[in-house]
Amino acid sequence: MKKAGRYKTVILSIVFLLWMASGILAQNQPPAVQKSPPTTRILFIFDASQSMLGRWQSDTKFNIAKRIVSEMLDSIANLKNTEFALRVYGHQYQFPPQVCTDTRLEVPFSPGNTSKIKSRLRTISPRGTTPLAYSLEQSAKDFPPCSNCRNIVILITDGMEECAGDPCAVSRMLQKNGIILKPFIIGIGQDFNLAFNCVGTYFDATNEKDLRKALSIVISQALNSTTMQVNLLDESGRPTETDAAMTFTDIFSGKIMYNFIHTMNNRGLPDTLVIDPLITYRVDIHTLPPVSIDTLHIIPGKHTVVAADAPQGYLQLKMAGSSNAVKGLQSIVRRSGSIQTLNVQNFGDTEKYITGKYDLEILSLPRISLNDIDISQSHTTTIEIPEPGIAVFKKSFNGYGTLLLYDKNKLTRIYELSESLTLETLYLQPGSYRIVFRPKSSRSTQYTVEQNFVIESGKTTDIQLYK
Repeated sequence: MKKAGRYKTVILSIVFLLWMASGILAQNQPPAVQKSPPTTRILFIFDASQSMLGRWQSDTKFNIAKRIVSEMLDSIANLKNTEFALRVYGHQYQFPPQVCTDTRLEVPFSPGNTSKIKSRLRTISPRGTTPLAYSLEQSAKDFPPCSNCRNIVILITDGMEECAGDPCAVSRMLQKNGIILKPFIIGIGQDFNLAFNCVGTYFDATNEKDLRKALSIVISQALNSTTMQVNLLDESGRPTETDAAMTFTDIFSGKIMYNFIHTMNNRGLPDTLVIDPLITYRVDIHTLPPVSIDTLHIIPGKHTVVAADAPQGYLQLKMAGSSNAVKGLQSIVRRSGSIQTLNVQNFGDTEKYITGKYDLEILSLPRISLNDIDISQSHTTTIEIPEPGIAVFKKSFNGYGTLLLYDKNKLTRIYELSESLTLETLYLQPGSYRIVFRPKSSRSTQYTVEQNFVIESGKTTDIQLYK
């Protein structure tokens, strides 16, 4: 019995330690960032032109459409962060004559207004023509300014443009200006795919059942986000690269929609992202140099996996000797053969780069140029330069001084001394130098003096000008 009691005590102790450890880990885990969900604003543009009075299965097209929309509104009336509005065209003026401005916002956006939309639909009778493009254009005014909103148009119609407008051009303009996302169009009675495919996402409703199904799909896509993942591939085509910032931009409007840091989840796989499926994206992955996915289409309701080649290695910059010899020393990093600066990296740091060859321009005195430095997959390439020495220039007079590097019987200018300082200190790479100096007050070149000196790593050299 005593032995069993000891086992029980040990088990309880282990459980207690695990519980304590889990509490400590939870305390060390930063809280998840809670972002306010956007408000989804859905504008119904309803066709009330004369043709909607046509018989279609059990009733007129208009009565069937408004009944199905009203039933759908009942099912989603209490959704959070969702607002609705109603614009109607073809209902104010009898045709003929043709009035191509016959469109009006009947119920503006507001919370809990679905009963108003249903009530207004009951009082409308189809009468006029189809100013479809003009109605789309006017819908831009229906969305009040909002910094955290998704603006969606659902167009329900049984006919095409009758007022010489261009719905496709208007839709592109609205999307480009960030006013709306890609519209949904439900065509009643016949297939209008060729006419409306350029306007937005088209659904064909050849009967009542199709209309109900199309509206259900459209509402589901409008309200629900979709999951996806980005695989950053190494040179073997495996999704092992991670920790890079990613920007998702709406191709049509140019608006930045999301920023993420690429993450591997607890199973070692690229983490799942939840994004709006109604947008076509450009994805910029902020590696060095950056890589991108030019066009990303998300299929609503389906997990999407995309990949980008992003094999990376590491570049370490270090200095021999004391790490504090020169604070703030940097190197310009460029792609081999390019004049464009890719990065400015600090000495003492290690940074990731896409695999390939790079040119370095180390901003020491004198500058050091290294070409075709190879960065390979998951490997650290280390560049080490000598520890500099210190040159102390002591001038009896203010004056003009040029510091020259002496190498292989050639002099190369690397620095101009200050005209106003009589004491100046420089960190210089080991090597042979010559200083050429003339006092500021003198007006003859015969007062020019020159002096050779050698700099050694970690040592201080005094250069006295005009003793």
